[in-house]
Amino acid sequence: MPGPEKPGTTSDARLTAMADRPSRPTPIGSLLGGILKDAGIADRVEQASVVPEWPGLVGAQIAEVTTPLSVTPDGTLFVAVATHAWMTELSLMEPELLRALNAKPGRPAIHRIRWQLRR
Repeated sequence: MPGPEKPGTTSDARLTAMADRPSRPTPIGSLLGGILKDAGIADRVEQASVVPEWPGLVGAQIAEVTTPLSVTPDGTLFVAVATHAWMTELSLMEPELLRALNAKPGRPAIHRIRWQLRR
């Protein structure tokens, strides 16, 4: 049975482990992307990214009277709207809004928007 190591020496196992480590930390975004892909939910997360990007996609005026709520797996986006008048106007604008939401290449498509009155 080997005795304790002398100060200043390193075992072969520790040297091997240190040699296998990357020299720089891996960015969390890279790790998370791989984890999401391995879990099979990367596309859903990318599709749902329209929620935080909403103001930039639809413009300040529409963003001021709406709140995106969720995206279903089939590509339905639920959005709360301030008034019935805005709900009617936005329903008429839906094809244009869908083009803006789906402009990012590679993002799974939003197929429809369900408008609901904000409570």
